Amino acid sequence: MFRGFYTAASGMLTQQRRTEMLANNMANANTPGFKADQTAISSFSDMLLQRIDSQNIPTENGFRIPVNETVGSISTGVYLQEAMPLYTQGDLNETGLATDLSLENGNLPDGSALFFTVAGEDGNTKYTRNGNFTLDSQGYLTSASGLYVLDTNGNRIQPGSESFTVNDEGYLTNAAGNTTRIGVAYAETTENLLKQGDGLFATEDNTALQNGYGNVAFRIHQGFLERSDVDTSRTMTDMMASYRTFEANQKVLQAYDRSMEKAVNEVGRLG
Repeated sequence: MFRGFYTAASGMLTQQRRTEMLANNMANANTPGFKADQTAISSFSDMLLQRIDSQNIPTENGFRIPVNETVGSISTGVYLQEAMPLYTQGDLNETGLATDLSLENGNLPDGSALFFTVAGEDGNTKYTRNGNFTLDSQGYLTSASGLYVLDTNGNRIQPGSESFTVNDEGYLTNAAGNTTRIGVAYAETTENLLKQGDGLFATEDNTALQNGYGNVAFRIHQGFLERSDVDTSRTMTDMMASYRTFEANQKVLQAYDRSMEKAVNEVGRLG
Protein backbone atom coordinates (compact mmCIF):
# COMPACT_ATOMS: atom_id res chain seq x y z
CA MET A 1 0.00 0.00 0.00
CA PHE A 2 2.73 2.48 0.96
CA ARG A 3 4.48 1.86 -2.36
CA GLY A 4 1.51 3.50 -4.04
CA PHE A 5 2.18 6.73 -2.15
CA TYR A 6 5.76 6.86 -3.42
CA THR A 7 4.77 6.04 -7.00
CA ALA A 8 2.05 8.70 -7.15
CA ALA A 9 4.24 11.28 -5.42
CA SER A 10 7.13 10.70 -7.85
CA GLY A 11 4.71 11.19 -10.73
CA MET A 12 3.51 14.49 -9.28
CA LEU A 13 7.05 15.77 -8.74
CA THR A 14 8.05 14.76 -12.27
CA GLN A 15 5.11 16.57 -13.86
CA GLN A 16 5.74 19.64 -11.71
CA ARG A 17 9.34 19.87 -12.92
CA ARG A 18 8.28 19.25 -16.51
CA THR A 19 5.71 22.04 -16.26
CA GLU A 20 8.37 24.41 -14.91
CA MET A 21 10.66 23.54 -17.82
CA LEU A 22 7.88 24.10 -20.37
CA ALA A 23 6.90 27.37 -18.71
CA ASN A 24 10.50 28.58 -19.01
CA ASN A 25 10.47 27.68 -22.70
CA MET A 26 7.25 29.60 -23.20
CA ALA A 27 8.59 32.63 -21.30
CA ASN A 28 11.58 32.74 -23.68
CA ALA A 29 9.60 32.24 -26.88
CA ASN A 30 10.53 35.77 -27.97
CA THR A 31 14.14 35.71 -26.73
CA PRO A 32 16.55 35.90 -29.70
CA GLY A 33 18.60 32.75 -30.16
CA PHE A 34 16.96 30.91 -27.26
CA LYS A 35 17.16 27.12 -27.46
CA ALA A 36 14.22 25.27 -25.94
CA ASP A 37 14.89 22.62 -23.32
CA GLN A 38 13.67 19.10 -23.90
CA THR A 39 13.71 16.02 -21.72
CA ALA A 40 12.29 12.54 -21.34
CA ILE A 41 10.45 10.84 -18.50
CA SER A 42 11.90 7.49 -17.44
CA SER A 43 10.83 4.93 -14.87
CA PHE A 44 13.01 3.68 -12.06
CA SER A 45 14.18 0.08 -12.28
CA ASP A 46 11.42 -2.42 -11.55
CA MET A 47 11.58 -4.44 -8.36
CA LEU A 48 10.60 -8.10 -7.93
CA LEU A 49 7.89 -9.00 -5.42
CA GLN A 50 8.16 -12.34 -3.66
CA ARG A 51 5.70 -14.19 -1.43
CA ILE A 52 7.36 -15.62 1.65
CA ASP A 53 6.53 -19.15 2.89
CA SER A 54 4.31 -19.86 -0.10
CA GLN A 55 5.65 -23.41 -0.40
CA ASN A 56 7.31 -25.90 1.93
CA ILE A 57 9.72 -28.57 0.76
CA PRO A 58 9.94 -31.62 3.11
CA THR A 59 13.36 -33.01 4.01
CA GLU A 60 14.50 -36.48 5.14
CA ASN A 61 14.52 -35.57 8.85
CA GLY A 62 10.97 -34.22 8.75
CA PHE A 63 11.76 -30.54 8.59
CA ARG A 64 10.19 -28.34 5.91
CA ILE A 65 12.14 -25.64 4.10
CA PRO A 66 10.18 -22.50 3.11
CA VAL A 67 10.55 -21.41 -0.52
CA ASN A 68 9.89 -17.89 -1.77
CA GLU A 69 7.66 -17.57 -4.79
CA THR A 70 8.17 -14.69 -7.20
CA VAL A 71 4.92 -12.76 -7.65
CA GLY A 72 6.09 -10.33 -10.34
CA SER A 73 7.64 -6.93 -10.84
CA ILE A 74 6.49 -3.55 -9.57
CA SER A 75 7.46 -0.08 -10.69
CA THR A 76 8.74 2.35 -8.08
CA GLY A 77 7.85 5.53 -9.95
CA VAL A 78 9.23 7.86 -12.60
CA TYR A 79 11.72 10.70 -12.80
CA LEU A 80 12.62 13.51 -15.18
CA GLN A 81 15.90 13.06 -17.00
CA GLU A 82 18.36 15.92 -17.41
CA ALA A 83 17.01 18.74 -19.59
CA MET A 84 18.93 19.18 -22.84
CA PRO A 85 18.58 22.16 -25.22
CA LEU A 86 17.26 21.57 -28.71
CA TYR A 87 19.88 23.08 -31.05
CA THR A 88 17.69 23.68 -34.09
CA GLN A 89 17.85 26.70 -36.39
CA GLY A 90 15.41 29.46 -35.50
CA ASP A 91 13.73 31.70 -38.06
CA LEU A 92 15.55 34.92 -38.98
CA ASN A 93 13.83 38.22 -38.23
CA GLU A 94 15.00 41.38 -40.00
CA THR A 95 15.63 44.33 -37.67
CA GLY A 96 17.73 46.63 -39.82
CA LEU A 97 20.13 47.37 -36.95
CA ALA A 98 23.82 47.18 -37.77
CA THR A 99 24.66 45.64 -34.40
CA ASP A 100 22.19 42.76 -34.80
CA LEU A 101 23.83 39.62 -36.17
CA SER A 102 22.53 36.12 -36.77
CA LEU A 103 23.99 32.75 -37.71
CA GLU A 104 22.42 30.70 -40.47
CA ASN A 105 23.45 27.07 -40.25
CA GLY A 106 24.54 25.21 -43.34
CA ASN A 107 24.35 21.43 -43.59
CA LEU A 108 25.63 20.76 -40.09
CA PRO A 109 26.16 17.17 -38.96
CA ASP A 110 23.56 15.87 -36.52
CA GLY A 111 24.36 16.73 -32.92
CA SER A 112 26.59 19.71 -33.76
CA ALA A 113 26.07 23.46 -33.33
CA LEU A 114 27.53 26.90 -34.08
CA PHE A 115 27.86 29.86 -31.70
CA PHE A 116 29.15 33.41 -31.43
CA THR A 117 32.01 33.73 -28.93
CA VAL A 118 31.91 36.19 -26.03
CA ALA A 119 34.16 36.83 -23.03
CA GLY A 120 32.56 35.52 -19.83
CA GLU A 121 32.76 37.32 -16.50
CA ASP A 122 34.90 34.48 -15.13
CA GLY A 123 37.51 34.99 -17.84
CA ASN A 124 36.52 31.93 -19.85
CA THR A 125 35.03 31.98 -23.33
CA LYS A 126 31.26 31.60 -23.50
CA TYR A 127 29.07 30.82 -26.46
CA THR A 128 25.72 32.21 -27.55
CA ARG A 129 23.26 32.22 -30.43
CA ASN A 130 21.79 35.54 -29.32
CA GLY A 131 23.20 38.10 -31.74
CA ASN A 132 21.33 41.03 -30.20
CA PHE A 133 24.58 42.96 -29.78
CA THR A 134 25.23 46.62 -28.98
CA LEU A 135 28.11 49.08 -28.57
CA ASP A 136 29.37 50.21 -25.16
CA SER A 137 30.65 53.68 -24.31
CA GLN A 138 34.12 52.84 -25.69
CA GLY A 139 32.81 51.50 -28.99
CA TYR A 140 33.29 47.80 -28.23
CA LEU A 141 30.79 45.29 -29.56
CA THR A 142 29.07 43.62 -26.59
CA SER A 143 26.16 41.34 -25.84
CA ALA A 144 22.96 42.74 -24.36
CA SER A 145 24.30 41.87 -20.88
CA GLY A 146 27.62 43.66 -21.49
CA LEU A 147 29.91 40.74 -22.40
CA TYR A 148 32.53 41.53 -25.03
CA VAL A 149 32.11 39.86 -28.41
CA LEU A 150 35.36 38.20 -29.52
CA ASP A 151 37.07 37.83 -32.87
CA THR A 152 38.70 34.67 -34.21
CA ASN A 153 41.85 35.42 -32.17
CA GLY A 154 39.94 35.84 -28.91
CA ASN A 155 40.28 39.63 -28.87
CA ARG A 156 37.59 42.23 -28.27
CA ILE A 157 36.00 43.82 -31.33
CA GLN A 158 35.94 47.65 -31.41
CA PRO A 159 34.03 49.01 -34.41
CA GLY A 160 33.95 52.45 -32.79
CA SER A 161 30.51 53.32 -34.14
CA GLU A 162 27.54 51.69 -35.79
CA SER A 163 28.98 52.62 -39.19
CA PHE A 164 30.33 49.16 -39.89
CA THR A 165 29.44 46.29 -42.15
CA VAL A 166 29.58 42.52 -41.72
CA ASN A 167 29.60 40.22 -44.75
CA ASP A 168 28.38 36.64 -45.00
CA GLU A 169 31.82 35.28 -44.10
CA GLY A 170 31.98 37.19 -40.82
CA TYR A 171 34.40 39.96 -41.79
CA LEU A 172 33.60 43.21 -39.96
CA THR A 173 34.80 46.44 -41.58
CA ASN A 174 34.49 49.71 -39.64
CA ALA A 175 34.31 53.28 -40.93
CA ALA A 176 38.12 53.58 -40.92
CA GLY A 177 38.46 50.55 -43.19
CA ASN A 178 39.89 48.26 -40.49
CA THR A 179 38.80 44.64 -40.80
CA THR A 180 38.44 41.87 -38.25
CA ARG A 181 36.59 38.57 -38.29
CA ILE A 182 33.84 37.79 -35.81
CA GLY A 183 34.55 34.69 -33.77
CA VAL A 184 32.33 31.70 -34.51
CA ALA A 185 32.82 28.45 -32.59
CA TYR A 186 31.84 24.99 -33.77
CA ALA A 187 30.82 22.17 -31.45
CA GLU A 188 31.06 18.74 -33.07
CA THR A 189 28.85 17.41 -30.30
CA THR A 190 26.56 19.29 -27.93
CA GLU A 191 26.68 16.62 -25.22
CA ASN A 192 29.45 18.45 -23.33
CA LEU A 193 27.79 21.87 -23.46
CA LEU A 194 26.23 23.40 -20.36
CA LYS A 195 23.41 25.93 -20.45
CA GLN A 196 24.25 28.77 -18.08
CA GLY A 197 21.37 31.17 -18.49
CA ASP A 198 21.15 34.54 -20.26
CA GLY A 199 21.51 32.68 -23.55
CA LEU A 200 25.05 31.52 -22.73
CA PHE A 201 26.65 28.10 -23.11
CA ALA A 202 29.97 26.73 -21.86
CA THR A 203 31.89 23.49 -22.09
CA GLU A 204 32.06 21.23 -19.04
CA ASP A 205 35.80 21.78 -18.48
CA ASN A 206 35.91 25.28 -20.07
CA THR A 207 37.99 24.01 -22.99
CA ALA A 208 37.64 26.19 -26.08
CA LEU A 209 35.57 24.95 -29.00
CA GLN A 210 37.20 24.80 -32.39
CA ASN A 211 36.98 27.57 -34.95
CA GLY A 212 33.90 27.29 -37.13
CA TYR A 213 35.45 28.84 -40.23
CA GLY A 214 36.71 26.22 -42.65
CA ASN A 215 35.06 23.33 -40.81
CA VAL A 216 31.38 23.72 -41.67
CA ALA A 217 29.27 25.86 -43.97
CA PHE A 218 27.33 28.78 -42.49
CA ARG A 219 26.55 32.44 -43.09
CA ILE A 220 26.34 35.53 -40.90
CA HIS A 221 23.55 38.04 -41.56
CA GLN A 222 23.81 41.66 -40.43
CA GLY A 223 20.58 43.38 -39.46
CA PHE A 224 18.86 40.09 -38.60
CA LEU A 225 18.14 38.26 -35.34
CA GLU A 226 17.52 34.55 -34.93
CA ARG A 227 14.23 33.80 -33.24
CA SER A 228 13.94 31.16 -30.55
CA ASP A 229 13.19 27.59 -31.64
CA VAL A 230 10.27 27.28 -29.19
CA ASP A 231 7.13 25.82 -30.76
CA THR A 232 4.54 27.75 -28.76
CA SER A 233 1.50 25.72 -29.82
CA ARG A 234 3.15 22.40 -29.01
CA THR A 235 4.53 23.78 -25.74
CA MET A 236 1.06 24.87 -24.64
CA THR A 237 -0.32 21.42 -25.52
CA ASP A 238 2.47 19.71 -23.57
CA MET A 239 1.84 21.98 -20.58
CA MET A 240 -1.86 21.07 -20.53
CA ALA A 241 -1.03 17.35 -20.81
CA SER A 242 1.50 17.65 -17.99
CA TYR A 243 -1.03 19.45 -15.81
CA ARG A 244 -3.67 16.76 -16.43
CA THR A 245 -1.19 14.02 -15.58
CA PHE A 246 -0.33 15.84 -12.36
CA GLU A 247 -4.03 15.93 -11.49
CA ALA A 248 -4.38 12.21 -12.20
CA ASN A 249 -1.50 11.36 -9.86
CA GLN A 250 -3.01 13.68 -7.26
CA LYS A 251 -6.31 11.80 -7.38
CA VAL A 252 -4.49 8.47 -7.00
CA LEU A 253 -2.67 9.84 -3.96
CA GLN A 254 -5.96 10.99 -2.45
CA ALA A 255 -7.50 7.56 -3.07
CA TYR A 256 -4.60 5.86 -1.27
CA ASP A 257 -4.99 8.30 1.58
CA ARG A 258 -8.70 7.48 1.95
CA SER A 259 -7.92 3.76 1.85
CA MET A 260 -5.36 4.10 4.62
CA GLU A 261 -7.75 6.19 6.69
CA LYS A 262 -10.45 3.53 6.35
CA ALA A 263 -7.99 0.76 7.22
CA VAL A 264 -6.96 2.55 10.41
CA ASN A 265 -10.37 3.77 11.57
CA GLU A 266 -12.60 0.87 10.52
CA VAL A 267 -10.70 -2.30 9.58
CA GLY A 268 -8.24 -1.94 12.42
CA ARG A 269 -10.92 -1.25 15.06
CA LEU A 270 -11.05 -3.79 17.91
CA GLY A 271 -14.23 -4.95 19.58
